[in-house]
Amino acid sequence: MQYEEAVKFLQQSDPILGQVIDQIGRCRLDEVIQQGDLFAALSRAIIHQQISTKAAGAIYRRFLLLYPHQPSPTALDILDTPDELLLKAGLSRPKVTYLKDLAQKVIDGLPTLLELETMDDEAIVQTLTQVKGIGRWTVQMLLIFRLQRQDVLPVDDLGVRAAIRKIYSLPELPNRQTIVNLGQNWQPYRSIASWYLWRSLELK
Repeated sequence: MQYEEAVKFLQQSDPILGQVIDQIGRCRLDEVIQQGDLFAALSRAIIHQQISTKAAGAIYRRFLLLYPHQPSPTALDILDTPDELLLKAGLSRPKVTYLKDLAQKVIDGLPTLLELETMDDEAIVQTLTQVKGIGRWTVQMLLIFRLQRQDVLPVDDLGVRAAIRKIYSLPELPNRQTIVNLGQNWQPYRSIASWYLWRSLELK
């Protein structure tokens, strides 16, 4: 994917973010685009919710080891897996419930990634948040990292909020409205702006 046009636009529309972009360099968002079908993407997202990246990575690896003969389990595999095994891999009880609900909804006819491609962002959010444990943030991560939508702004993301506080020298974490207002400068490339915000947290 080509990001040059988006980067140039962001540098011109927001000089403060532009300085951060200069420090980080070219956008490499396409290097972290995830593989797999909708079930694989959402099950990974559920496991990663509300815990550190490191802990989530370890649990996710143990989860995949339950299904050694394939890259990732299918919805049927999950429904056939006893809760105790999933708990033993490190998943919390609510997350086991969420995974099984997701699996059931996939079998019942949740749209595929190909079908989601034809829908707008908000319609995708409304469709997928019907699954237990899947909120707006989780769907936004899917939109950015799997469907490669370029204008998604995850206003509730802690990383985005922390980065905005740091870059714009705010006294405290910004509220949603502050982020929405700032994000107006970044349209139609708010996903790319978000990627730079996340990366900015790694700058010394």
